[in-house]
Amino acid sequence: MRHLHLFGAPGAGVTTLGKALADRLGFAHFDTDDFYWFTGDARPYSRKRNPDHRRRELATVLDAAASGWVLSGSLCGWGDVFVPRFHQVVYVWAPVEVRMSRIRTRELARYGPDRLAEGGDLHLVFHKFLDWAAAYDVPSDNPRSRDQELKWLQNLDCPKLRLESEMMPEVSVEAILSQFSRSVSPHF
Repeated sequence: MRHLHLFGAPGAGVTTLGKALADRLGFAHFDTDDFYWFTGDARPYSRKRNPDHRRRELATVLDAAASGWVLSGSLCGWGDVFVPRFHQVVYVWAPVEVRMSRIRTRELARYGPDRLAEGGDLHLVFHKFLDWAAAYDVPSDNPRSRDQELKWLQNLDCPKLRLESEMMPEVSVEAILSQFSRSVSPHF
């Protein structure tokens, strides 16, 4: 069984890459946001699950994914209990201008311009998210900052890969498969 974890800068394409990699391998794909937040709310990403609930929910789906899984997104310390399950970890980063453009495009497509515009029900949340995402590269003690995530990555005992340039998901999938080909199952 193979277990891969992808994480990195907001807007760097971690979820898109995770889905593409899982599809290529025939593995299940999971995103940490689906466990961190209550989903299905009219105001998305506004209600957090408590850490025990997150861990229980995530453990249930990971345990059920018999053929293997790809987990994308940050565990932000709440999910460190899952670290021993990782066979490979990929850190994904892209320049801030690229990330912010992707985030704006994604959120507009998801929620529409009316909800994000001045006076819209998601305007404040959207701009707070943009400010937080733009500050990712600024050194801080925030577990979701570049320097803290790279420290976390450095302490892992499994094979690791850093993808720190703008690449199409298909190219990134090939880079991951090539890097890990000696340490994974034959169908890689």
